[in-house]
Amino acid sequence: MQFIVAVSCSIVHIRNIAIFPSISITGMPRTKEQWIEQLESELPPLFQFTERNRSITAHYAAWYLQKPDLFKWSGMAAFASRQVGIALVFAELMHAPEQFHSPLLVERRSFSLDPMELVRIAAGWMLYFPSLLHQFASKQFLLADLELIRKGNNAIFNDIAWAHAAYLEGGLGEVRRLCGDDEKEYLLSGFTMIDEGARLLEIPDRETEARELIREGNVKLLRHEQMTTLQPVFDLLSPPGRVVVSFGSDLDFSDAVHDGWAQASFSLWSGYWETLTGIRSVTNSRDRWMWIEEAVLPVWQGVDAGFCDNSPLKNRMLSLAACEPALIHDVKRFAENLYRIVSFA
Repeated sequence: MQFIVAVSCSIVHIRNIAIFPSISITGMPRTKEQWIEQLESELPPLFQFTERNRSITAHYAAWYLQKPDLFKWSGMAAFASRQVGIALVFAELMHAPEQFHSPLLVERRSFSLDPMELVRIAAGWMLYFPSLLHQFASKQFLLADLELIRKGNNAIFNDIAWAHAAYLEGGLGEVRRLCGDDEKEYLLSGFTMIDEGARLLEIPDRETEARELIREGNVKLLRHEQMTTLQPVFDLLSPPGRVVVSFGSDLDFSDAVHDGWAQASFSLWSGYWETLTGIRSVTNSRDRWMWIEEAVLPVWQGVDAGFCDNSPLKNRMLSLAACEPALIHDVKRFAENLYRIVSFA
């Protein structure tokens, strides 16, 4: 899945990503829409699902690498976006059987006992039967709901990425200038706390207070993402899709730690039966935020605390920032979990 995008997502690109002048070419200060357009121009087009997702993930990882002491939300978002990417790769694989849709049978016009023709017909049926199964599955909830999740991933980037780019270039003043009234409660207040924490980090005896402010500020950004941007997407999912997304909500940071295990799974937190029956759902804002507070944030904070030169976390972020494709074993694990869920649904 990694084609032309790999060239633009080189390590050289990482050093320059999202650093744009806050003054537009017209000499006027950039508007928020111009920041969004600039970032959009760095992404592959919408129809290139997996390549676009990897580019979004790369932006998050690159911002974290630039400001690991400040951009905690961005680091966690890189792993979350990667998980969405694994689902998108799986969706593309589901589309693959369409290319085998009975071309041999369509052009068949008369019966023949020729051995080669019989082999040809048999091969056609061998390919056509899986295609029929694929068509049935494709008409179900899965692909439609994955499309909603893809749109949600794009919406989060569109809603929050511009503020990271603006902060990197123009500081808190640039973010404050551009935030709308509906962004002040979480987005602006989050960056305000992060900026104050950055200032206090320069004062030796206030480091603990500074890091707590930075943590709380990033939680504000997470709250904005979850409640303002993502919840409307979750509200549109089908009932079976909500179950699948709940089981698929599994943030795995294991390749970013030394001991090899750091994971926050919604279904493990909520219980298998509760998740399968919908008693608890990641699409429910209350359930989701409880999971985030009790499972996701503690795990991520432990992972983030290990960031340093040559650490597993830094190496993993460098790989994500370089647009590394989703590993096949990640897709395999996602598919196995999905089929296990569907078989019980």
